[in-house]
Amino acid sequence: MKARLVVFPIKGRNWCFSSSIDSGTVASQSSNTPSTFKDLWKAIFSSPYKTNNASDGSKVELVVDFAANKMNRAWTNLEKAPQGTLKNKVHRVGLKLLSRVKPTEILFKSIPKELKCVEITYPSSLNPRLVRRRLRHIAFRGSVIHKQYFYRSAILLPLTSVFMVLPLPNIPFFWILFRTYSHWRAAKGSEKLLNVVTDDSSCPNQHLEMKKGESTTSNSNKGSDESVGPSWVFDPSKELDEVIHHDDSNGLSKCSIKKICEKFNLNTMNVIKYLDSM
Repeated sequence: MKARLVVFPIKGRNWCFSSSIDSGTVASQSSNTPSTFKDLWKAIFSSPYKTNNASDGSKVELVVDFAANKMNRAWTNLEKAPQGTLKNKVHRVGLKLLSRVKPTEILFKSIPKELKCVEITYPSSLNPRLVRRRLRHIAFRGSVIHKQYFYRSAILLPLTSVFMVLPLPNIPFFWILFRTYSHWRAAKGSEKLLNVVTDDSSCPNQHLEMKKGESTTSNSNKGSDESVGPSWVFDPSKELDEVIHHDDSNGLSKCSIKKICEKFNLNTMNVIKYLDSM
């Protein structure tokens, strides 16, 4: 599976790291997750999981993805609730809490589990080695930080479950449950990204050459299997470079950010968060 990352300076030393992954890929991943407890039970005790003793981690991921789909459906129901109702108020509180989630966490959560190749789009004026070094740095930092936050959130789950006896929705419990899952996915995604961009099987220049001219030849010789290609590919963008240099040294304007997001299919709100991030 292939992911596309867009990397560029956004304000001073703050860089934006955002992913642009095909929505069809996300849809196919969610379609493979069981939708009912009966389907989950069948998937866990199916022959592939029975015969492979090393699939315990896969079972855990399957259960976590199942719970995540349940939370997403519950969130969608809250979003559709009429104005003024309790569900609508809970949804507005949830939006305020979600606005505090760091953009790098959203990036790591978007990294697919079956990631084989990362296409890195960056301004053509930047050194590709610097871009890769910065990407490795945030991936390593994310793998450490989100693993720590995952354990902390998991410890708080039993404490917040006490509020289940109240007749009101247990917002603290569901928020901590969401944060536990979010940090777990971010830790897994950052580790996967770190492994991919750390692969030194070929030098950056070779990746550039493949991006420019060898992709057609390699596809005809090796077929559609992505595992035979490089794990990371540089894609310098002159258009991205022109938009960045159009603004002054105080950082990119929101108008320029919107242009970049429209061009490279990025989430505008997530990118804007990098303006205030450290």
